[in-house]
Amino acid sequence: MRSLLFVPGDSERKLEKGLGAGADVVIVDVEDSVAPQNKTTARAIAARFIAGRRGQTSSAIYVRVNDLSTGLTDDDLAALVPAKPDGIMLPKSNSGQDVQQLSAKLRVRAGENRLADGAIKILPIITETPAGVLAAATYAGASARLAGLTWGAEDLSAAIGARSARDESGRYSDVFRLARTMTILAASAAEVAAIDTVFPNFRDMAAFAKECAEAERDGFTGKMAIHPDQVPVINAAFTPSTEAVKHSRAIVDAFAAAGNPGVVGIDGKMFDRPHLRLAERLLARARAAGISA
Repeated sequence: MRSLLFVPGDSERKLEKGLGAGADVVIVDVEDSVAPQNKTTARAIAARFIAGRRGQTSSAIYVRVNDLSTGLTDDDLAALVPAKPDGIMLPKSNSGQDVQQLSAKLRVRAGENRLADGAIKILPIITETPAGVLAAATYAGASARLAGLTWGAEDLSAAIGARSARDESGRYSDVFRLARTMTILAASAAEVAAIDTVFPNFRDMAAFAKECAEAERDGFTGKMAIHPDQVPVINAAFTPSTEAVKHSRAIVDAFAAAGNPGVVGIDGKMFDRPHLRLAERLLARARAAGISA
């Protein structure tokens, strides 16, 4: 999961355009991008679209449902699980317990629709409430459905009363840097993908590319997008380069050739086991992106 593109669930035109954007995951949204009075219509459009197109694309299809506190989640699942989405994005997740609750709902819906238990994954947004940020460590072991963890700044900003999530230079302020950091650490602890949040100003591609590069540097393995033009930039940033793959392969091969010791030397430089783990992770990302590693 390098690129995850949000598409409003109530627009067939935008759904078609989103499917052709080349994203690893298309997130059909029936939450924030759909007005309350359009929820029922959006569910019907989204379900019809997913059922008709999921076998015609290499993109995984996830659905962002309404959060558990709204009372709308069950209606979302009733309408959309029969269409067999690959995953559910859970907004405003407050803890691993919310993932467990959603997993139980999915188990029931899967049984009703004769789907394999666990076939539908879960990707929670874990920083949209203060409680969610503080409970980031609770996702490890929460559910086998857990595909990754991601974060968001806009809802958290509203929840705490922050006028902006970024300072005058465009950098996240302290609270939001903490939320971002907690997401990386929580994903690592849970051994799932860490997905960076959206970049709202889709016209500023230079700043967007810089943010993608910084996210990849810090340990994120993908990023969410709000516009199809952002997808190629994300895919490029989170696809390991040929040089990085070659270097990582050399480290893995050197450890194997030496009998898996604690330290190996390559071209006069010493590499220990943390370097080996980092190399193995990069090679896994390369294989997921379709690169021979």
